[in-house]
Order: sequence, then structure tokens, then C-alpha cells
Amino acid sequence: MNVQFKKGVLEMVVLCLLARGDRYGFELVTEISQNIDMSEGTIYPLLKRLKDGGYLETYWQESVGGAPRKYYRATPQGRDTAQQLKGDWSNFVHNVDVILQEGEM
Repeated sequence: MNVQFKKGVLEMVVLCLLARGDRYGFELVTEISQNIDMSEGTIYPLLKRLKDGGYLETYWQESVGGAPRKYYRATPQGRDTAQQLKGDWSNFVHNVDVILQEGEM
């Protein structure tokens, strides 16, 4: 997949997943990489930027048989932004499809 395509949607994907429920970093990587090829090193700088921007907050939670995990949750601003981005994405995809299908028989 084109790297520029991925760059543009990862923020939206992360915000939308976290708007649905809290997750820790590696859990996000695992879930996203089932559909989009990405490395673990991609997600943590993005999570930091989103947290610094007020879209996410973090907390620590004990894990079964391991070290505590840092969980991320969407703030109200993050949830609102996720909804806005989803709407923007739907419009964008629709408009690109219209262009791509023009002239097709």
C-alpha cells in the first residue's frame, strides 16, 4: 500500500478505535495491522502527538502475568474529532470514487 495513503489515515483510525474503547499501544498495533501494514514504531509517536494535542489521555493498569500497561483513551475532544474525521473520510472516499468511475463503461 502507498505510504502516503497510510500516513493520512492512521490518526483517524487510532482516534476511531480509541473512541470505541480504551486500548494499550501494542493492542492498537495488532488490531490495525490486521488490515493495514504498519510497524510498532509508527504508533507510539502518533499516540504521543495525539496525547499532547489533548485528543487522548493515558492511565496505567496492571496486566495478568506481566508489567503494567499504559492504556490510551479518547478525550471528549478526541471523540468529537474522530466523528468529524469519519465524516470527512466518507465524503472524501465518495468524491474520489466519483472521479475514478467517470469515463468507465
